[in-house]
Amino acid sequence: MNKRIIGVAGAGLAAALALSACGSGGGEGGGGEKAADGSVTLKLVAADYGGGPSSPDGGDKFWKGVVDEFQAANPKIKVDVQVINWNDIDKQVATMVQNGQVPDILQTGDYSGFVKDGLLYKTDEVLSPQTQSDLLTKFADYGKVDGTAYGIPFVSSARALFYNKDLFAKAGISDPPKTWDELKADAEKLKKAGVSQPFGLPLGQEEAQAESFLWFMGNGGGYKDASGKWTVNSPQNIEAFTFLKGMVDAGLTTPNPGTKDRKKVWEDFAAGKVGMVNGGPMSIPIFEKGGLTNFGVTPIAGKTGPLDTTLGVMDWIMAFNKNGHKEEIKKFFDFFYSSSAVQKISDTYKLLPVTTSGIEKLSSDEKLKPFLTALPNATFYPFTDPKWSEVNTQMKQTVGNAVTGDPAQVLGAIQKVADAG
Repeated sequence: MNKRIIGVAGAGLAAALALSACGSGGGEGGGGEKAADGSVTLKLVAADYGGGPSSPDGGDKFWKGVVDEFQAANPKIKVDVQVINWNDIDKQVATMVQNGQVPDILQTGDYSGFVKDGLLYKTDEVLSPQTQSDLLTKFADYGKVDGTAYGIPFVSSARALFYNKDLFAKAGISDPPKTWDELKADAEKLKKAGVSQPFGLPLGQEEAQAESFLWFMGNGGGYKDASGKWTVNSPQNIEAFTFLKGMVDAGLTTPNPGTKDRKKVWEDFAAGKVGMVNGGPMSIPIFEKGGLTNFGVTPIAGKTGPLDTTLGVMDWIMAFNKNGHKEEIKKFFDFFYSSSAVQKISDTYKLLPVTTSGIEKLSSDEKLKPFLTALPNATFYPFTDPKWSEVNTQMKQTVGNAVTGDPAQVLGAIQKVADAG
């Protein structure tokens, strides 16, 4: 069992297995056995892209719609769904695996650690050739470990810099920043104009690894070099966080960024408290819900100029092989990718599809065009390295300390995790 799973298996079993099912119940889910009525129950665990169970865009409501439609077409296959917020899903799934309570289907941000432990079906075992051929090739290739595909792209997004046009006008800023120096100068003007958070900096556990990667890339750095060597504590990355530390010390960012998740910072941007923030298409519904419509979108500023690439993020869906429900899982996946579900994700959360047919359907959406344009040249996390799951967890938990402590020391500790055998 990999170290990530062992390391986070401290959650109580009762809490980890308290299912908030939104599909129809009933049926025996384990071991490939069928219930007395001939039905099979699939257990699906998914991350919540919305605001939680009470929210109109909550993930439980989205999945209930998908499951109801699927079960109407496949009455002998029932689906029980557990929707978990992003901050808890890794820990809860780890506890399930640790205790042998493995779901049939998992939708989350990483798959590679499960491959190492032999827990997943291969993609071609649970997707029809037609569905496989519709997946964007570049994205599907990132689902491979040692040439074999296990992770199935679920949704994607790209990143850009959002800026509040009204606050920029108030501060006398005519154009968005292209370099770090310009970004810092604009942040100083925004602060002088009374903006409490000139630059929104979410380095909390929700997605610190993404914000960090954007700054790494802005200085020619990254998680790995061209040869595949881990470079978390490279001089370029340390310099990037040294710059950020200076921004934090000068009061030009979100206060206490290591404790702030992206959703909170995006909500502050929507409320007019933040002048600039990195985000993706999924940020737009949050901004609009908060009443902010007069914002601009531009490439992310780098040390010497705008990034010529951006972070492309894919979330994944995968199938566990323990319960022996391969054929039922295949029916569910083929239904999901060919139904209206993928379009509903984009409509509800402004996330981007990972299929050719899905991209074609969205090509006329003006709000998504900047991101659809950036996606083909995007840079992705090193998903294909099984070590990524451990590095990712460590980034989320500790990288926020790099803007209050010593960047070299904090990144060096994460590098040790990457280098450990």
